[in-house]
Amino acid sequence: MTKPFKTFVEGGIAELIFDHPPVNAFSSQGWADIAAEIEALGNNDDVRAIIIAAEGRGFCAGVDIKELAQDDNLIVKVNKGNYDTFKAIHLNPKPVIVALHGFVLGGGIGISGAADIIVASECASFGVPEVDRGAMGGGAHLQRMFPVQKVRHMYFTGEMIDAQEAYRLGAVERVVPKDKLRQTAREIAAKIAEKSPRMIRLAKEALTGIEDGDLEQKYRSEQGFTLEAYTSPDSQEARDSFVEKRDASFKG
Repeated sequence: MTKPFKTFVEGGIAELIFDHPPVNAFSSQGWADIAAEIEALGNNDDVRAIIIAAEGRGFCAGVDIKELAQDDNLIVKVNKGNYDTFKAIHLNPKPVIVALHGFVLGGGIGISGAADIIVASECASFGVPEVDRGAMGGGAHLQRMFPVQKVRHMYFTGEMIDAQEAYRLGAVERVVPKDKLRQTAREIAAKIAEKSPRMIRLAKEALTGIEDGDLEQKYRSEQGFTLEAYTSPDSQEARDSFVEKRDASFKG
């Protein structure tokens, strides 16, 4: 099976580029492959900084809802793939920069919230449509980017925010034209790659260690609620209506 990304390493900078049309929504196996690749890049002595970017209409639309609609037992494998991916970024010994364009949804939020530095194109927009897809998850990583009440508004309403609002709230380092996005990420990565690898490794470990709470444990707790959500008929109806492109009908 073809992996849903491409990887390049040059000058101490690794670029992992999502390339899975039409919307970079990944299957359970796709998420497992992404996690394994990010972990491998972190263990590669030739890599001093990692960039995650994407081709196509948007950065990442999260999980493949159609796969889950066909077999909801795959939610366990999907949850593991998501958890392993976000952990591989957050606890990676190398700094991880994400370069975002278009929609950043679901798992795309998890990737962004786990990262060290975010740059975004002017067309980027952020959202967590989990409630409307019959699932949970993403709140822990979203709360690493935005204030608590903003997170709850986004989560409960499903409304998106744009790159400028994300910049105003402090999550995004720079907002640039789309054609400058990858270049900007590489410029930041190049500055990091010039420094002592040992000092950068220690700096990332130290900064991660002083964060409030345990991000991985928080997300693991959320995933328990995702499994609970999937036992509800409302969850199946939410997924079916999404796949069938109709309004959902909930009984109460």
